Amino acid sequence: MSTVIVYVHGLWQSGVESFWLRRTLAQDLQAETQAFSYPSVAVNASTNALALAKHLSAISADQLHLVGHSLGGLVILKLFEDAAAHARLPPGRIVLLGPPVRGSQTAQNLARLPFGRQIMGIGVGEELLTARERRWDGVRELGVIAGDLGLGLGRLVGTLEGASDGTVMVAETQLEGAADRIILRVSHTGMLFSGEVAHEAAAFLGTGRFSRRDPASAI
Repeated sequence: MSTVIVYVHGLWQSGVESFWLRRTLAQDLQAETQAFSYPSVAVNASTNALALAKHLSAISADQLHLVGHSLGGLVILKLFEDAAAHARLPPGRIVLLGPPVRGSQTAQNLARLPFGRQIMGIGVGEELLTARERRWDGVRELGVIAGDLGLGLGRLVGTLEGASDGTVMVAETQLEGAADRIILRVSHTGMLFSGEVAHEAAAFLGTGRFSRRDPASAI
């Protein structure tokens, strides 16, 4: 059975930063991995979701998994809001890493600074500057990995009230309808280079549940 994992990067990134994560996923699941690159500043999430759908539609595989980091997770969620865009894709699971599904206090703080909105771009402006109540409809099993090591951009542009990965608050990653969720001691960017995050992501993609090596961190 052929398995392909597509990684979707976050704001100001290109996908290259996912090399270590994708290598571990490939080894754990005996899978091919790809990085989908998109313009995270100049184009909105809906348009990027359509581009992702086109990219995925060209992949031939028995299983097609998706892993999205931060804003990339929202692009994946946008894709699955359009039934026609994903209806013919091979079956698979989804893991979101530090996804600001309920909005972002960091983005709101940065937006108050001179040129903050321009630096973050259209997608962030539409998706993260107001509180949201997203719900996953369960069309695929979806797992969320949040971090609580508070080192990151959020500490530089304002106060984050509550546990966070330094950029996204743990509470902002709560997605109603997700099959599983786990909190690990990693920062927002650091989760891309964490062996534990990679192995947990692989566990969910393979089984639909995180392995929960540290039971106290699970929700």
